[in-house]
Amino acid sequence: MLIFVEMRTLLSIIAAVLLSAGLYAQGGPQLYNMGFDTWSKSGGVWYLCPKGTPASNRVWDSPNPGTGKIGRNLATPEYEHVAVPGEGKAAARLESRNVAWAFIAGNLFNGHYVGAVELAGIETVLGTPFKGRPKSLKGYYHYQPKRINYSKAPLEHLEGKMDEGMIEVLLMDWKAPYRQITHKTGFLDPENDPHIVGRAYIYLKKGTSGYIPFEIPFVYRNGKTPSYAVFTITSSRFGYAQTGASGSVLYIDEFEFTY
Repeated sequence: MLIFVEMRTLLSIIAAVLLSAGLYAQGGPQLYNMGFDTWSKSGGVWYLCPKGTPASNRVWDSPNPGTGKIGRNLATPEYEHVAVPGEGKAAARLESRNVAWAFIAGNLFNGHYVGAVELAGIETVLGTPFKGRPKSLKGYYHYQPKRINYSKAPLEHLEGKMDEGMIEVLLMDWKAPYRQITHKTGFLDPENDPHIVGRAYIYLKKGTSGYIPFEIPFVYRNGKTPSYAVFTITSSRFGYAQTGASGSVLYIDEFEFTY
């Protein structure tokens, strides 16, 4: 009996490890927690992972480790307003806000937040190991944009226009996760980066009255097998340039790769 219990526990651990690595999924590999159901809170900061997960092992992260410490979590769990109800279900709620020193878009990405650097930029480590070549990404979103009230050069002309959101995933052929320091390395260039194997994206240019389903195809640029996946999901797609609307909100739920 003891041996049976130990074996069952071992199998459960193995299954959990395989799932978190994106290797144990029906139809093809998925990333861990693409349904946005598992959240935890520590030190006032919301994380999209089980409590105690080391930063280097996070599949998803957000600006929360920096902003949450001053009471401004930009990515939070939503337990009532979900696309697919059920026990233990949650969605992600992303809200753009002006936080102390700057406008910051509500966003989620793959990898982990490191911190502010030299009061001039943000350091993040981008990428989750992933070796699939999915046909598309599908899921649900509910977008509530506001009019842009923060802008910086060269995007001042967007002031007063409606904010836009974005859902994007890049499949990369990196040999290791990418360390991005915004004021030194800049941001990934989805149009020209030579390491991109495939890309799926959608710009959210209109608000919705509730959740709507979406499915966006991957466009592949070569026949390589990816090594990393990088999502960028944001309630203000020009947030990288500190341009957007305080109060724009994006709910996302039940993401899945199709094969």
